[in-house]
Amino acid sequence: MTDGSTQESVTFRNGRIFDGERFHDHHAISFVGGRQTGFGPRDAFADQGRVIDLGGDILSPGYVDLQVNGGDGIMLGDAPSVETVRRIAKAHRSLGVTRILPTLITDTPENTRATIEAVAEACRQKVPGVAGLHLEGPHLSVARKGAHDAALIREMTDDDLTLLLDTAKALPCLKVTLAPENVTEAQVSRLSEAGIVVSLGHTDASYETCMRYFKAGARCVTHLFNAMSQLGNREPGLVGAALDCGEADAGIIVDAVHVHPKTARAAWAAKTKPGSFYLVSDAMAVAGTNVQEFQLNGRVICRDNGQLRLQDGTLAGADLDLTTAIQVAVEQVGLSLEQALQAATAVPAQVINTPLANPVQPGCEMSELIRISRDLTSVDVLG
Repeated sequence: MTDGSTQESVTFRNGRIFDGERFHDHHAISFVGGRQTGFGPRDAFADQGRVIDLGGDILSPGYVDLQVNGGDGIMLGDAPSVETVRRIAKAHRSLGVTRILPTLITDTPENTRATIEAVAEACRQKVPGVAGLHLEGPHLSVARKGAHDAALIREMTDDDLTLLLDTAKALPCLKVTLAPENVTEAQVSRLSEAGIVVSLGHTDASYETCMRYFKAGARCVTHLFNAMSQLGNREPGLVGAALDCGEADAGIIVDAVHVHPKTARAAWAAKTKPGSFYLVSDAMAVAGTNVQEFQLNGRVICRDNGQLRLQDGTLAGADLDLTTAIQVAVEQVGLSLEQALQAATAVPAQVINTPLANPVQPGCEMSELIRISRDLTSVDVLG
């Protein structure tokens, strides 16, 4: 779907315009030089330049994905560099994501430092779409390691804490996934006070422990239900704490593989507000490609029928894009289209305090918007 974004002047009609929170139906919108110059009820709207008939498609802010491990055939930790970051961001842009947190899975101290430097330099160079960095590990629980390498998981030292505090100063956003088993409440407080987004994940901690860590400053949960203590009849675990804590937001992989759609529906209904869920792809190297296998810390991961697994069958990230996640959320989980789009745009943008393009606002950059097909099967970035 080519929308003629190189045109000096263009008007979009006959679509559904989503501003990150709600739809504006029966409206038209114009851009001149790639910037929004007009918005209003379509029957009284004067066209500017070329007219694009959206045919019922959705015009929306680009997606914001806070968990992107790789794309374009590479993982972030494979060869940390600005070019690696650029390639991953470009691959996800082709999938409708205009803001990402490149994510490093548990790795060596040396590779972690190299990745931090690469992403910081990418941010200094203003590589399109890079909103910061997500470090998923190494301070996790071996008992809930998932596809992470147990040999690299360790407790947080004073040197680790100092590195993270320094990193936060060099990035627009730093998100860190950690487990209470290997990080103290005092360390979480230091991280939170420095503006770092602390997320609990890959942990077997109890409900009470997790609630203490939320009180200490953690405010997110990484891929709800996966690699964590579950909601039980006598022990609510991290899942129960995430649902109960109104200050906590949670990422969730909505692919009908990592979480059953009916489980996701029950969680959405049970979530204490104002905390919300946001969609994540947990994308790996295969994103945006036809690659069928790749390596993670020397282990082969195979792509098969929409799933990524180690040779022992362990799920290893997701073979998912956010348009598909929205489709699953609407058609199988039972969310409204508005709820699903919020979870892919406004909610994650708020979690990391990054600006979200709003098509109804004058001056909005057309290149930050996406066109989603009305049947939720395809997406194009405008420009």
